[in-house]
Amino acid sequence: MQKKKTPSLRVAVIPIIAMAVFLFAGIFMFEADPHIPLILSALVAAIVSMYLGYTWSELEKGIINAVSLSLQALLILMIIGTIIGTWLAGGIVPTMIYYGLEILPPAYFLPAAAVICSIVAIASGNAWTAAGTIGIAIMGVGVGLGVNPAMVAGAVISGCYFGDKISPLSETTNMAPGITGVALFDHIRHMLYTTIPALIISVVIYFFLGLSLNSKGAGVDKIEGLQQSLSDIFIISPWLLIVPVVVLGLIAMKTPAIPGLIIGSLIGALVAVFVQGTAVADIFAIMIYGFEKETGNEVLNNLLNNGGTEAMMYTVSLVMIAMSFGGILETSGVLGVIVTSLLKLAKSTGSLIATTVATCITTNVVACDQYLSILIPGRMYVSAYRKRGLHPKNLSRSLEDAGTMTSPLVPWNTCGAFMAATLGVSTFQYAPYAFLCIISPLIAILYGFTGFKIEKLSQEDIDRFEMIENESNKPFEGDVKHISSL
Repeated sequence: MQKKKTPSLRVAVIPIIAMAVFLFAGIFMFEADPHIPLILSALVAAIVSMYLGYTWSELEKGIINAVSLSLQALLILMIIGTIIGTWLAGGIVPTMIYYGLEILPPAYFLPAAAVICSIVAIASGNAWTAAGTIGIAIMGVGVGLGVNPAMVAGAVISGCYFGDKISPLSETTNMAPGITGVALFDHIRHMLYTTIPALIISVVIYFFLGLSLNSKGAGVDKIEGLQQSLSDIFIISPWLLIVPVVVLGLIAMKTPAIPGLIIGSLIGALVAVFVQGTAVADIFAIMIYGFEKETGNEVLNNLLNNGGTEAMMYTVSLVMIAMSFGGILETSGVLGVIVTSLLKLAKSTGSLIATTVATCITTNVVACDQYLSILIPGRMYVSAYRKRGLHPKNLSRSLEDAGTMTSPLVPWNTCGAFMAATLGVSTFQYAPYAFLCIISPLIAILYGFTGFKIEKLSQEDIDRFEMIENESNKPFEGDVKHISSL
């Protein structure tokens, strides 16, 4: 068996530099999709790994393990495709758009969108569920009001990830304290110091953006025209709003996301058949290829022609390629070398938190997965925080401020790919308007350097966390495998 080499930092950054070059050239110079640049990046990573002594069989196992981590996300993505199709055919989304156009004027639309999505995400504990249900309707309302779709998507994502971050039902909200040995509600309370200010700042920005849009939004005649067209095509009734309420209620009652969303899709199909009169044979096609309706109105066509699992395959393939690249880097130890090198930059509390934030963002970009952006820095930095006398809740908060929040800003990350596919706006377009996701890591760094709301360890805490670590310390690979069950 060939002896493995530990990569030096110079060797470890080769795949990262290659990825940056390929993505820049592919996306910005040739206006290509990121799939092929990421495949080329994975090829470079494989060559480097083989140079370090890894066989293709070992790298292939790493690829399979990494892709398996994203299987739940990919299944949810495909189910969301069926939900979009059946909820459009069933008139559920059109009903939400119809009434949304009545109660959400342009001036208050963006802040209201963020707040509504945050409430739904808190209740469901899942940003994806919130975006795939109420988020889709809000996108439709925004188009009807004449608001820039990128702004609407940014507000939706800000609200969804605020709710996801502080909900006790969220997987990441449970994962971050679990890795660092912090009680769940201690973790949530400590996060409020960074998350609440970030939300307030974001809502204020959305409010002023809304004021500037007030005179630019769609006129009353255009809005009434859209409502009339929707009522001509669909049976519009407030009773149809029961469907999303039932789905969100199921998720809030801790029904697993996949069966809960499948139930939502099936209810949408039944409503389409028995309320809107859609043929059963057409429902199968809608679930696969999406809902299609030629209305003669371009705005309405953009609102209605959407959904289906087929529309999600672009994103599914992107996620699988990105996770394959991350799996090669994980297997060869390249990712660990980069993270360890970053830790050497931490000379103070502020620089340690800044390094944690940078590591989470780097992992989101390189490993392409939100869970890994929490797990890897969490396991590697927990002892560094304790040695500096810092309570682990500072680490768990920083993991979410950066790992959870920046994941939807990376186009090839599972979260970024999902949001772009679900909301119909590219990541590069909505990212500048996802203010909460940008502000949260900045506030975390600011607190680190000022010492504001940075909690120190007591001697009792030091003894307790040492005991927890001794009892629960496991091999790193075991932690990664554990994620697949979440």
